[in-house]
Amino acid sequence: MASLPLERYLANMEFLNRFHFFTLLDGIAVAALVLAWLLIGLRIENPRASSPSVSILMAEYRREWMRQMITRQPRIFDATILDTLRQGTAFFASACLISIGGGLALIGNTERLLGVAQDLSLDTAPAVIWEVKILAVLVFVTNALLQFIWSHRLFGYCAVVMAATPNDPKDPIAIHRADQASDINIAAARAFTRGLRAMYFALGTLAWLLGPIPLLLATTLTVFVLWRREFNSTSHATLRRIPKSEA
Repeated sequence: MASLPLERYLANMEFLNRFHFFTLLDGIAVAALVLAWLLIGLRIENPRASSPSVSILMAEYRREWMRQMITRQPRIFDATILDTLRQGTAFFASACLISIGGGLALIGNTERLLGVAQDLSLDTAPAVIWEVKILAVLVFVTNALLQFIWSHRLFGYCAVVMAATPNDPKDPIAIHRADQASDINIAAARAFTRGLRAMYFALGTLAWLLGPIPLLLATTLTVFVLWRREFNSTSHATLRRIPKSEA
């Protein structure tokens, strides 16, 4: 019995000793990656009123969609759009599952991990280094999977609420139901966007296989791409365009 604490101590020391293979620069690069992921998410979802993101602009169009849906007869068009959105979430969720399975299979095969390092013309290093780096990628992919699953379910909720919305705009509950549907639709789109963002950072994390400097560069590039598409893209300018009748 007395040997159990000693065995646990030795096991913990062995686990901690694995991290000595990583440098301070690795730690800085990983910290920058996580911080960038969190900050760009906050910036996109909580932008300044004078500079809304594409996600925020689309939220208003989703609200308008549900208002127009009230009087649309029949609602086949709305159902088709919603079905397309659900198919998109299902596709990305399936892709995430395949990625997670492939990553776990790679981690379970040490020889293949070392083969990947040799194929990349990298110095020989313990397999634990490649395991940790691939696990970091899988963390983002797993987050994306959970977001896509939740988004898919929310779009399903939205379909039910849409079906419960009266077609008569004079019905006192029609606007209320349309607003409920739009809120759920926006929440589903938010989860979908978060999933896509996690996929972007998962791809960027792959650069860590080449070292901490490539990871820092990939993180910077990922943030730039996300920022440009949300705040300085052609789609952003188009969505902000004011109709001539309102100009």
